[in-house]
Amino acid sequence: MNESHEFFNRQIKLWGEETQDSLQAKKVAIIGSGGLGCSLAIALGASGIGEFAFVDFDVVGIHNIHRQIGFKVGDDGRFKSEVLKQLVESRCPYTKATAYIEGFEEFAKRGLEFDLIIDATDNLPTRAAINDYCMSKKQPWIYGSVEEFHGQVCFFEKASYEAVFQINDRKPNGIACPIVMHIASLQANLAIRYLTKLPVKKDILYYLSFDSEGILDTKRFNLPTS
Repeated sequence: MNESHEFFNRQIKLWGEETQDSLQAKKVAIIGSGGLGCSLAIALGASGIGEFAFVDFDVVGIHNIHRQIGFKVGDDGRFKSEVLKQLVESRCPYTKATAYIEGFEEFAKRGLEFDLIIDATDNLPTRAAINDYCMSKKQPWIYGSVEEFHGQVCFFEKASYEAVFQINDRKPNGIACPIVMHIASLQANLAIRYLTKLPVKKDILYYLSFDSEGILDTKRFNLPTS
């Protein structure tokens, strides 16, 4: 067994050496390096995807660290995408990441090609811009959002984000780390299934929430595709 196959041994038991090796050729852009972005980058980087783009112009603040698991005390003031790049590359020697210290609209002008784009932002206008770009390019992308004790996930292929959500500049309310990691985990699972060519049902919105008694509920909504 070669070194990389030993590293990914448990995954190879799921889908075989050929599929695992194919992940080295995959390119994924994660837009946003905050709570969702950190968890996504760690999970997918450790899965053996060959190349990442981390897109975020913001710097780490002390108030970010409790829910953004890629950062630690002492990282405050550094660019989030650069910190995340260093962390992911140090955890997995088979992954290369590039930090883009800019917003999505500027990044989109670069004309780069990716197998998948993943939304890890925290504002609706940027998600609308991702949606418009991906629809124009016929580019699959995965949406995720989280607030308080609930979150949403969707693998968009033909449906339009703007046909479902009202776009405004509202900021999310309070948030805790575990729900951020939970939603990012669902996004990552959809991504890895798609990249390994396992079946993925697209254009379904998953809404997950805890009620007042702490019971987890998951709802599914088929989105219009025309």
